[in-house]
Amino acid sequence: MTGDDRSWNDGDKLSFSERDRRRREGRPSQERRPKGVSKAKAEAITKQYVKQLDGLFSKTKGGAEVEQLGAAIRAAHGTSGLADACRQYREVAGFPEDAALLGMFLDSGDAALVIGGLEALQAACEAGGFKASGGLRSQIRMLAEDPDDEVAELAETLSAQL
Repeated sequence: MTGDDRSWNDGDKLSFSERDRRRREGRPSQERRPKGVSKAKAEAITKQYVKQLDGLFSKTKGGAEVEQLGAAIRAAHGTSGLADACRQYREVAGFPEDAALLGMFLDSGDAALVIGGLEALQAACEAGGFKASGGLRSQIRMLAEDPDDEVAELAETLSAQL
């Protein structure tokens, strides 16, 4: 019997060169799945696990999905789809903590999104450690002249805090 005639289950000892060759070639792949678990269920569990791992290694608080939604807002900035992108972000993750994204919420033109963005900025100011850029300050001052009274009042209050 030569080294090639042996199967993986033989009890005979293998030479070092045979062991190395088998390591390089790899063993026959067998799908390991507990009995009673369908392939579709196993794939769904795997996708859920990968999604959780993406969330762990993501830069933002909400994970990879929130990063993608933030990228969608940045891509839609200056277009008519900005308000829709902001609504999608808000539905998934609430209002962002990032001042740049909040500034884009203020540009959305939707009163509810603008008010929510102003309230989030105000909460960040009250929590401390928030420093508004010059562009954000001028954006808030412009919103203080908005025809919507609620937006104008919130913007005036926030402008005074900054």
